[in-house]
Amino acid sequence: MPLGDINTLSTLAKIDESALIQLVYVSSLTVVGRLNTAIFEQVEGSARAYNSQQGITGILCYGNGQFLQCIEGKKSKILTLQKSIFADKRHKNLKVLSLQAIDERSFSDWRMRLLFLERWLWSPATKQQATQLSPFLPFAPHGWSPERTVKFLQIIQDFDTPPHIQAAGITYNALGNMFRHIAAPHQAFLIVQSFLTLLIIVAIILLFL
Repeated sequence: MPLGDINTLSTLAKIDESALIQLVYVSSLTVVGRLNTAIFEQVEGSARAYNSQQGITGILCYGNGQFLQCIEGKKSKILTLQKSIFADKRHKNLKVLSLQAIDERSFSDWRMRLLFLERWLWSPATKQQATQLSPFLPFAPHGWSPERTVKFLQIIQDFDTPPHIQAAGITYNALGNMFRHIAAPHQAFLIVQSFLTLLIIVAIILLFL
């Protein structure tokens, strides 16, 4: 478990129990998670209810099959939530990128509670801010340094509009919309691309018959 690392435990031991802390971790979506078409709605819904009761704020980012979550709150509350998060079988390869005591929250509400780092899913308003995120795409936070993590969090704090996917989840094209009930957003793009590739192959075969 990432919070079992010697450096992480040493950092925790130095932080007062009543202190406000920020925990940033990354993980990868498992096969179980990929097969759950409602995973993002479930995570967002449960987090909103629980975190508001426990005084926890932050942001959850997803892209390229990977999660990055920043959670902020009292030390005891964060550690309780961490145990639940890290036991979740829908993700794996968990790694703590940052753990520190903070004087104030970087994310004071859930205005940006769920950020998709998949360009093809972005709304027009989000695409206008894409240039700021370009250095962090394709999304691969497992290899980020603490400095790169801090820079990323600073950028998404300053967004003028809440980053979000288009309202219907998958409005990428008509074919993508057909798959929105049987595939999660990150799967639908691959399905559409595979189908189009198959059509091209069939067309080439027919051309030479």
